[in-house]
Amino acid sequence: MEVQEGIARETEEEEKGNGFGFDFESRMFRNQYDTDVTTWSPAGRLFQVEYAMEAVKQGSAAIGLRSKTHVVLACVNKANSELSSHQKKIFKVDNHIGVAIAGLTADGRVLSRYMRSECINYNYTYESPLPVGRLVVQLADKAQVCTQRSWKRPYGVGLLVAGLDESGAHLYYNCPSGNYFEYQAFAIGSRSQAAKTYLERRFDNFMGSTREDLIKDALIATRESLQGEKLRSSVCTIAVVGVGEPFHILDQETVQQLIDNFEIVKEEEPPAEEAVPATEQDAPTDQASGADQGAAAGDQGGSPMET
Repeated sequence: MEVQEGIARETEEEEKGNGFGFDFESRMFRNQYDTDVTTWSPAGRLFQVEYAMEAVKQGSAAIGLRSKTHVVLACVNKANSELSSHQKKIFKVDNHIGVAIAGLTADGRVLSRYMRSECINYNYTYESPLPVGRLVVQLADKAQVCTQRSWKRPYGVGLLVAGLDESGAHLYYNCPSGNYFEYQAFAIGSRSQAAKTYLERRFDNFMGSTREDLIKDALIATRESLQGEKLRSSVCTIAVVGVGEPFHILDQETVQQLIDNFEIVKEEEPPAEEAVPATEQDAPTDQASGADQGAAAGDQGGSPMET
């Protein structure tokens, strides 16, 4: 009887946990509509495409801004450990096009190589640079195919495509779903919402901005995405393309000089805000508390890079 009870118990455990001590059906397949990229959920969603879009949100931040004549790309460099170097996040496609990526770097490297091939083939055939909008459409079509084939997976990377052609400067965002959008300024990746908020406040000034102003705004937006970490040339990369200026990545020394100049400008701003407590002197408040507020304002002005 004991032997029969033991066999029955083992059979029950195998049926429940498939012999491995846990329940496959309840733990691994809680969502039965995300096992295939071509399977629709009853709500009309493709979960694997949404998972690829989530991978973009988990990547380090990438930022893009454009004016009438220039486009600036910026990204945050993140290393896996203190002993390793960071992965490259900005790639040159052609003299007039470059991309910044957020998400799986390996997928971004493959797509940037595809974009280089398309530019070379077009230039060889028509002896003219490939228009930025046409390249973006081809890239979006390539990404869309991966959402409609069961033996493929979506690319887990978002790309900010910066370029200059006969119609002017352009900034596009290519999504893993196959959608693409043209932006005046945009930010993707982790903790990019703070950078978006800053870009939205400065949105009206971008079209008339100079090259230096765009780089400055890109550095400030990058600092916002760091959320407390000090902005240094080692943690960010800046690239520029514009009229009479082919796409290139700025070296660390140049970026550090720009950051130093940006810090000087930030230190000059707090004195203008001291006029606010002056209007409140007539109110019957304690003078000591006003002095404490003035000291706190002075402390904030002393370290403008800390948030």
